Amino acid sequence: MTGCQLALLAAREGAAETRGGSKPWLVEDGLWERIEPLLPVVERRFRYPGRRRIDERRVLCGILFVLYTGIPWRHLPQELGFGSGMTCWRRLRDWNEAGVWQRLHELLLAELRAAGMLDFSRTAVDSSHVRAMKGGPGTGRSPVDRGKTGSKHHVIVEAHGLPLAVTLTGGNRNDVTELIPLIQAVPPIRGRSGQPLRRPKRVYAHRVYDHDVYRDRVRRLEITPVIARRGTEHGSGLGVYRWVVEGAIALLHWFRRLRIRWEIRDDIHQAFVTLGCAVICWRRLKTSF
Repeated sequence: MTGCQLALLAAREGAAETRGGSKPWLVEDGLWERIEPLLPVVERRFRYPGRRRIDERRVLCGILFVLYTGIPWRHLPQELGFGSGMTCWRRLRDWNEAGVWQRLHELLLAELRAAGMLDFSRTAVDSSHVRAMKGGPGTGRSPVDRGKTGSKHHVIVEAHGLPLAVTLTGGNRNDVTELIPLIQAVPPIRGRSGQPLRRPKRVYAHRVYDHDVYRDRVRRLEITPVIARRGTEHGSGLGVYRWVVEGAIALLHWFRRLRIRWEIRDDIHQAFVTLGCAVICWRRLKTSF
């Protein structure tokens, strides 16, 4: 199936969801109340104002539409009123450079902690390979996909499966080499008085991460590594705690734009990943209302 056919299929499915009343890309009032203060203020020129800037909330809906459906920017339906695909792409880029998506993710994690919905007693790590159709930084020849160019999403979650951080590397990167950068990518999580949370008590991982050098590095961070040993029989029991990270990866890949990397620029793909993490956190937070 060609790229145009995939885009047409995504557009049709998106239109079907719209007709059926399901519009997950429409920004809810509660989410917008959290995002709007984070957006950079753009002052309009008075002498040569040019065309009026499209409403920020509508553009955000367009960005979410692309994230949910995976449709190419140039095929973003104009009749939806989200602006052009290029406008949405520029706004995604600018807001990512301003740190909007990362700050939104941290804000939602803090609210989850304040609501008692964050368990930092243990974390779990894993990775997932995605095909990179156009190459670019953060890609490599994947040993699990017949040497085709791809990227890896390295994910760390807390005890309930909420994503704390996701890093992006080439598809040829060994998972264990990303263990320490992934732990260090966890932001300080506030939400309660006292010191913000930064380091979990334990980190769970499967046999791919079995390396004594990295176990020692994790211990230096005052974290207990619980990693399955190579050569041992399956059924170590760690799956009781590790399954939550696999569930988080499945949730991330429920966003069609994250199943395949279409962006050449790694920062744009990372922006989509971070936005996806924020949306997952927002869904979980809504259950506490």
